[in-house]
Amino acid sequence: MAGKAVLRQRVARALADDHLRGAVRYTSENLYLKRKAAMADLEALAARGEAIGTFAELRARAQEIKGHTLAFLDGYLKQAADQIRKSGGVVHWARDAAEANQIVLEICHRRGARKLIKSKSMVTEEIRLNHALEAEGLEIVESDLGEYIIQLARETPAHIVIPAIHKTRRQIADLFGAVAGRELATDTRTLAGFARETLRHKFMTADVGVTGANFVVAETGTICLVTNEGNGRLTTSVPPCQITLVGIEKLVPNLEDLAVLMALLPRSATGQKMTTYFNLITGPRRPGEPDGPEELHVIFLDNGRSEILATRYREVLACIRCGACLNACPVYRQLGGHAYGSVYPGPIGTVLTPLLQGLDPWDELLQYCSLCGACTENCPLGIQLHKHIIHLRGEAVARGREHPLMRTALKAVHFAWTRPGVYRLVARGAHLATRPFARRRPDGSAYLDRLPSIAAGWTFSRTLPSPARKPFHRRWAELEREEGAK
Repeated sequence: MAGKAVLRQRVARALADDHLRGAVRYTSENLYLKRKAAMADLEALAARGEAIGTFAELRARAQEIKGHTLAFLDGYLKQAADQIRKSGGVVHWARDAAEANQIVLEICHRRGARKLIKSKSMVTEEIRLNHALEAEGLEIVESDLGEYIIQLARETPAHIVIPAIHKTRRQIADLFGAVAGRELATDTRTLAGFARETLRHKFMTADVGVTGANFVVAETGTICLVTNEGNGRLTTSVPPCQITLVGIEKLVPNLEDLAVLMALLPRSATGQKMTTYFNLITGPRRPGEPDGPEELHVIFLDNGRSEILATRYREVLACIRCGACLNACPVYRQLGGHAYGSVYPGPIGTVLTPLLQGLDPWDELLQYCSLCGACTENCPLGIQLHKHIIHLRGEAVARGREHPLMRTALKAVHFAWTRPGVYRLVARGAHLATRPFARRRPDGSAYLDRLPSIAAGWTFSRTLPSPARKPFHRRWAELEREEGAK
C-alpha cells in the first residue's frame, strides 16, 4: 500500500519503535561488516591464485554474464524450458501473479494436495502465494526460520535475506510460545530447537514442496537453490511434488557462469564463501534414486519483468537478491523494511517496486533516498541504483507528481543561487530566520529538528545543521585576508 500519508505513518511508527530500530541496526551493520571482511578475504585469495578473480574482476564478469543473458533472454528461456522437459520436469508460463497462483492451485487440486511446505522465496511473497492458497483452504507452512517467524506474526519480510531482521529474541519467543502453549526461553538453542521440532513434522506430512530459485542454468535446466538451514534440501527431497516459482530474469547460460555469480552471492549476502547448503536440482526423482520429488513443476513468472526489459532500467533485472544494498543503506538502517510498504524494501525495492507496480502509487518512496550511492558501491553487479532513483524522480516530476510548493521553492533556490548578491542576502537571512528553532548540542553545535509550517517536512525524520551566523563565503574571504597579511 502506497501514498504519501500512509508512507509517513509507516515511517513514524518505525522511528518510534526502539526495539525495531535497534534490531535492524545491529543485524544490518553486522552483515555489512561481514561482507566487507569477506571481500577482503577474496582479494587475499585472488592474490595467492586461490580464487577465480578479485571482486572487481568477478563483478565485471557477472555484469557481462547477466547483461548478455538479458539481451538474449528469449533464447535462454526456450533453452531452459527444453532442458527441464528433457529431464522430466513440467514447465509453466505465468504472465502475472494471478496466473502463477492459479497454476499452483491447479497442480494441488489435481494431486489432491492439502498441505504444502515452502522454502524461502521472494517471488512467492511478490505474488502473495500464501494468501491465495489459504483462501482456497490449503495449508502452507514456511520452513525458513525467519519466514516461519513472520508467518506466525502475520507480517511480510523486512529484509530480502533476513526476513525477521526486525524481531528481537523476546518477540520470537512469544510467537513460538503461543504455538507451543507454554513460555519459552529466549536463548538461540531453545528457539531454533522448537522450530526444528515443529517443522520436521510438517516436512514429513507435506503433499507439495514449494521453492523459489536463486538461479536456473539454461544449458542443463538445473535449478540452483542456496540455503543455510537445510530447509531447501528437505523441501525438494521429501514431498512427492515440487513446485518452483522463478522470475524470468533468474537465468544464467551455463554452470561456468553460475560459478562466477556464486562467488559473489554468499559473500555479498552473509559474508560467507559458500552457503551451508548448495542445491543443484535437475529434473524429478529418477528410477533407483532414494529421494526427490516424483513431479517437478517450474513456473516462470513475468509479472512486469518483460516491460522493464525494454526500458533504461533493464540492468535492475540483473539483481541477485543478496541484500547488500539494504545493509549499506542509511535510510534502511533507520527504518527497517516494513516502512517501505513493499515486498522489496531498501534501495532495490525503491527502484523495482515502481517499475513492477507503477510509478504513481510509489513516487513518494523515491524521496526517502539520500542519494549517497552506498547501494551502488556495495552491489556485486554494480547496478546503478542511486542513478535509477534520480531518473525515476525525473519521471515523477514529468508526470506532474511534484508538489506545487516544491516546484516554487526550487525556482526560488535557482533564482537566489545564480545571483551572488541575492545568495549572500539569503544566507544571512537563513541564520536569522531559523535561530528561534535552533537547539544546541553539548559540544555547542546548533541543529534544527522541528521546523514549522511548510518547512516541517525537512525535519520530519532528520535533523539539519543550523545555518551558520557567518556563512562560509564570508569566512573564506576573511581567511584570505588574514593569509595575505602574513
